[in-house]
Amino acid sequence: MTSSESGSRLAGTLARFAGPQASTGALRASGSRLLKQSVRQAPVTAAALAVVTLGLVATTVLMPGALAATIDAATTGWGLAPALVMLAVVIGASGTLNALDGLIGAYYGSSLTAQLRHRLLGRALALGVPGQRRFPAGDLLSRLTANAGTPAGFLPMLLSAGSTLLTAVGAVVGLTLIDWRLALTFLLGVPPAMAVVRRFVMKAGDPMVRYQELLAATMTRLLDAHRGVRTIRAGGTAQREIDRILQPLPELHDSGRQLWVAQGQASWRLGLLAPMLQVLVLSVGGFALSTGDISVGQLVAASSYVGMALGAVGFSDALISLLTIQAGAGRVGEVLEAQPAVAPPFAAVPVPQGPGRLELRDVSVRIGERMILDRLSLSVPAGTSVAVVGGSGTGKSVLVSLAGRLLDPDEGEVLLDGAPVSRIELAALRRAVTYAFERPGLLGATVHDMIAYVRPEASRAEVAAAAATAQADRFIRLLPEGYDTPLARAPMSGGELQRLGLARAILADARVVVLDDATSSLDTATEVKVAQALERVLAGRTSLVVAHRGATAARADLVAWLDAGRIRALAPHQVLWSDPGYRAVFAVVEAVTKV
Repeated sequence: MTSSESGSRLAGTLARFAGPQASTGALRASGSRLLKQSVRQAPVTAAALAVVTLGLVATTVLMPGALAATIDAATTGWGLAPALVMLAVVIGASGTLNALDGLIGAYYGSSLTAQLRHRLLGRALALGVPGQRRFPAGDLLSRLTANAGTPAGFLPMLLSAGSTLLTAVGAVVGLTLIDWRLALTFLLGVPPAMAVVRRFVMKAGDPMVRYQELLAATMTRLLDAHRGVRTIRAGGTAQREIDRILQPLPELHDSGRQLWVAQGQASWRLGLLAPMLQVLVLSVGGFALSTGDISVGQLVAASSYVGMALGAVGFSDALISLLTIQAGAGRVGEVLEAQPAVAPPFAAVPVPQGPGRLELRDVSVRIGERMILDRLSLSVPAGTSVAVVGGSGTGKSVLVSLAGRLLDPDEGEVLLDGAPVSRIELAALRRAVTYAFERPGLLGATVHDMIAYVRPEASRAEVAAAAATAQADRFIRLLPEGYDTPLARAPMSGGELQRLGLARAILADARVVVLDDATSSLDTATEVKVAQALERVLAGRTSLVVAHRGATAARADLVAWLDAGRIRALAPHQVLWSDPGYRAVFAVVEAVTKV
């Protein structure tokens, strides 16, 4: 087993050195790709929606003609019954197609949204530790909730926009059939309308994307503050945090204002153009009626056709919706297109038989511009306990993360019992290498589920035995429902939470155990008891222990002293203690702890 969670120090290191997110242009391109993909993934539904939309366009265009025929028939007294039947058929078909459009659109939207959220969650977990910085919790939450639902509206909105244009074309054809002068009058207003729409698209695209990014940034800051609410209250820094959370608001205001100004400019220009065109067309139609070139029914139909054609003049609203959808889809697509730093092997091999010998050969890890590990080599004999010691920021958590492929080195190789871990099937490797972290993740519904997270088939007796070894059984039984207490109703201290994390690692029964500062919150007496129990459990197993206390390092067989990205020394704690530099590492830690 390896845990899907990460050590807090490793996450902090990555947060400082990971790269920025994609540019606005890249986001829009990613959104376009995702939207095209979403249409291709449901060809039958897309085709059904397209057929229904074409039917709606046809009935909309036929409606004025059927109405004009009915009016003329009523006026002349000839052919009224067939005209009424035709009008009824067109109205009935329009109502049926509208119902089908809503039904198919709802099914398409819900299924696509569910699929995208499932994929988004899977990709976020696959990105692992490096993905935490690129996509923080608040940002990822906004993508999962607000943005993942937007692509569902793309096809219906695109078809709606297309139907608007097709209806406008059909309306112009209808005007032409009534009197070519009506169509020509209307077409005179098309070039200026297109110029207004084109200018709007150019001005509104980037502000729309930026607006969504800033909303996500605000949510991320809010979640960060919520997690640190005790520190904020203790420090009396509530106002400072409020200012930090609201810092994006001025730029958010500017982006929104740019978008609204662009929309307002387009709206008033198109709003002014539309009635002018309508008046001109109807004036020409009135003149044609006075000369006997068209009938009263045709004039009524021409009025309807002008209204339909003017629907295309208000196309900016549809463009706003499509731009919003593209921006949301881009934020989803950015996550889906991100490549995991740790990818499954191309040709996976099973975990080799062996006692747990671990080797790091000339491994280098860079995060951003910084070299964390520099051609580091370390051999951990099978069944040996090795404490990893070093100053703050020397890469201890990065080093132990290589064993179970929470990270991959940029250079060099990591081997487990002679086999490169990069070639071992990931699920099998995660069963062979288990982790316990400084801040274990609360995964599962109950306390039992949390301990048995990596072995859900484990019995209650096995879970209780692992908890007893980690000195957790006693406080668990004092909880309201014991092991069945929901985690949301199980108040625990940092030390109690760490003991649950240790119990989870013990239950995994892996050949390599990694303890990443997993006992830092335990009091001295409890740590001694846990250490004694772990010595029995870990006997014969390989273990890596990130140590900040001298007592923890002293209990290990060997100490790997990490300095400047390399192993400065590998020896027992008692041997290294004579070195003033080694003693200084623990002196700094103890000074910080006292403060």
